[in-house]
Amino acid sequence: MADTPSIDFAAPAELRKWPSLSNQRRLDRETYLVTAGPLEECIRDFMAKPEATRQLYEIHTAPQPPLVTGALAPEHFVELSRLKFFL
Repeated sequence: MADTPSIDFAAPAELRKWPSLSNQRRLDRETYLVTAGPLEECIRDFMAKPEATRQLYEIHTAPQPPLVTGALAPEHFVELSRLKFFL
């Protein structure tokens, strides 16, 4: 049986949001901090956001190969939250 990759959900992370116009990212602007804390808290705060605005968020954390990269896109948050639930 292959080893299951472990993820440190207590690792420091930041939930960041892109400024938007008509619910689209403003790439001419920088992201701003929404939450700073453990990765688990940032994922939980993201999951509480309305689904229609989730594409505006990113989580930044130290890489934890192979599953966690330095900047996580919304689709990764959802998968990590599922993984946390099943661990």
